[in-house]
Amino acid sequence: VSLFRRVKKMTKKRRNNGRAKHGRGHVRRVRCEQSGALVPKDKAIKRFVVKNIVDASAVRDIQEACVYDGYALPKIYRKIYYCVGAAIHSRVVRVRSRKERKNREPPPRFPARKN
Repeated sequence: VSLFRRVKKMTKKRRNNGRAKHGRGHVRRVRCEQSGALVPKDKAIKRFVVKNIVDASAVRDIQEACVYDGYALPKIYRKIYYCVGAAIHSRVVRVRSRKERKNREPPPRFPARKN
């Protein structure tokens, strides 16, 4: 009994162990966009990307040639998953110091552009 009291607890790097799984046994896996690795969905770094189908240089030409007034060009909506290694390598996320890791606030968002 005294042996167990002397054993020190291992240090934890993150409060949630790098996952958001709390209370679930298994989580389905998703493919990493860059490396193709299978990553648990709760551990993967997720980004929602909205892109115009038409590149910026051709948007004005298409709008001028369009028959309908105020036609909104369609966009591509895509949720992208990265494994931790690929996200750090491609600078989607950055390595943070021990003190900064405690900060759970999302990074500041840019205000919406006004046309």
